[in-house]
Amino acid sequence: MGPVIGVVNYGVAGNIFSIVKALEKIDARVKVVNSSGDFEKVDKIIIPGVGSFKDAMSEIHEDGIYDALVSNVLSKPTLGICLGMQILSKIGYEFGETKGLGIFDAEVKNIYCSAPIPHMGFNKINVQKDSLLLRGVEDESFYFMHSYEVVNYTDILSLTEYEGHQFVSAISKGNIYGVQFHPEKSREAGLEVFKNFLNV
Repeated sequence: MGPVIGVVNYGVAGNIFSIVKALEKIDARVKVVNSSGDFEKVDKIIIPGVGSFKDAMSEIHEDGIYDALVSNVLSKPTLGICLGMQILSKIGYEFGETKGLGIFDAEVKNIYCSAPIPHMGFNKINVQKDSLLLRGVEDESFYFMHSYEVVNYTDILSLTEYEGHQFVSAISKGNIYGVQFHPEKSREAGLEVFKNFLNV
């Protein structure tokens, strides 16, 4: 029996069902985490997210899962996806200044470049350091859709270039990972990332 992957449901997790479907495709055992008590039933955590940093943090506080989420992220292998990666940062500046989960020493800011925003569609990742999460997919393209980026200098796992602008597309610290792209929308390459996460 493999580990149970807990996909956190906190109101703005619009991509939750496609993530669950993708995990089931690779025969992962999945549980949707709806409350603090559910964290006890899972071995690993995925934090999904579509929407704004401010709304995400509001929902997490309103749902009463902030403390449980932080302590479980610090003690269990975790993968934040898109907005789920962004809220692992200390602070975000979307619709005002909002405190994040504070796991990574990072800030979330507008993408400023001459190309259209949001950055949307398939793009390559440029892996900066060896990692189990991205092993075997170093030359693949992944699906992105975002207007904000994580600014971090110490935990960079991969970078991606968008019309001359380089941004952080994956971060890691110990067994805590974040990816700006959507593995669940990235075909076979995305499924490989989920398989790698199962093996972390």
